[in-house]
Amino acid sequence: MAAEAEILEELQRLRARVPQLTGALAAGADGLVLAQDTPGVDPGTVAALTGTAHDLAGRLTDATGQGDFRELLVRGVYGYVATYAAGRTALLTLLAQDRVNVGRLHLEGRRAGARIGELVDAIPAPRPKPPTKTTARTTAPRARTSRTSRSKPADTREPGTETPTAPTVARTTTES
Repeated sequence: MAAEAEILEELQRLRARVPQLTGALAAGADGLVLAQDTPGVDPGTVAALTGTAHDLAGRLTDATGQGDFRELLVRGVYGYVATYAAGRTALLTLLAQDRVNVGRLHLEGRRAGARIGELVDAIPAPRPKPPTKTTARTTAPRARTSRTSRSKPADTREPGTETPTAPTVARTTTES
């Protein structure tokens, strides 16, 4: 896929512009890797967590009236994880050392996210398969039959065997 190569080039140029970056990854909002340059880190896990963080951050911005998701910054003991919206359907996640200039990280991350978004959004969506033609019914519809009352099942015992009968209760009434 040509777009994947272009996205990877953008990630590598970004890492060259911000030397404190330790990794860069582009993922779909669904959590699937589009392109990655993340040595020492499992890109599938980072992409999946990026998708989950995006969903959660989107719910948070919606619940607080802050509008659509744009970016998310997480600071750990050893550095930063920054995620940026990249077009309509992608995300850019950057891993940076603790000593990174956060302003520069945001500036370069936003620019790269916009460029990656252009690349991803230019990819044509897969076309849905055309519906298959259904053939007309060639058999005549079943005739409707009237219902008959249910009868007792046929006696399937051998001749000569007696049927157990329930005792008969006689009722007598007296008039006064």
